[in-house]
Amino acid sequence: MKIGLIISNTDPEVVWNALRFANTAILEGHQVKIFLLGAGVEIEGIRSEKFNVQEQLQKFNELSGTMLACGTCIKSREMQFAICPISTMKDMLKIVEESDKVLTF
Repeated sequence: MKIGLIISNTDPEVVWNALRFANTAILEGHQVKIFLLGAGVEIEGIRSEKFNVQEQLQKFNELSGTMLACGTCIKSREMQFAICPISTMKDMLKIVEESDKVLTF
């Protein structure tokens, strides 16, 4: 199954669970693509002792999951971004169109 995840949140527990789900899905043989939107582009800066987002993010990368980030959202925050390719709404639309299921966090 092709699964699309849209992350537009910076709550550590929410993002941690989204990434855990993505990693589990990949390990179960599914294709997962994540699109970071809005506050979600701040994923690299999420820190929590209880919910280790960075560990799950690293695991997602090791599992060769696909992640894209909204370029407009990055620009509006005047951020430097290196975690994944900078993309557009057309790329998010493509993820939605290609996915069997789409979840938002």
